[in-house]
Amino acid sequence: MRFVGIDPSTKTGFVAIGEGGVVLREKELKGIGSQDPKRMVTLIDEVVAHLKPADIICIEGFPFDTQKAMFAGGLHHGIRNELFKRNLIYHEVAPNAVKKFVGVTGWEGEKGSKKRLTGPQKKKAVMNAVEEQFQYAHKSDNVVDAYILAQIALHIHTASQTFSLLPENQAEVLQTILKTKGA
Repeated sequence: MRFVGIDPSTKTGFVAIGEGGVVLREKELKGIGSQDPKRMVTLIDEVVAHLKPADIICIEGFPFDTQKAMFAGGLHHGIRNELFKRNLIYHEVAPNAVKKFVGVTGWEGEKGSKKRLTGPQKKKAVMNAVEEQFQYAHKSDNVVDAYILAQIALHIHTASQTFSLLPENQAEVLQTILKTKGA
């Protein structure tokens, strides 16, 4: 059994881990060329080519603020459409929940003097948190996000056995996902 995380973007992160959390596949997918629809179609094809029928999948939810909204919307829907056509079940995880799972809030500093983290700072904070908590590192923040999503998929699968052992932030993320799915 594999647990898969997909972080859709122009450079899509894809990670598959095994039951013990061992990374089986990690890749940043880009599609072919720079012109759409070819780039988007080939990127979607790349994503689904890496999937297996029994995979338990988590995919990051739609971004709220993106300069490339048309591409992001098309890519997100395209991947979900392909998952549906293949009868693959997936869990959608909000972008902030991905960060929350590893304890990153988007803020740093002490109460009363907190500073909001910007895009690159937030990505670095997430990458540092993943390395600290899971001893996993990758040069691509998209692959690191996909790794978190794969960990969430693994924890969803094992939730009944380990739920009470998880840190509060991780348990809250899982509860929200499971409530949304009606589990």
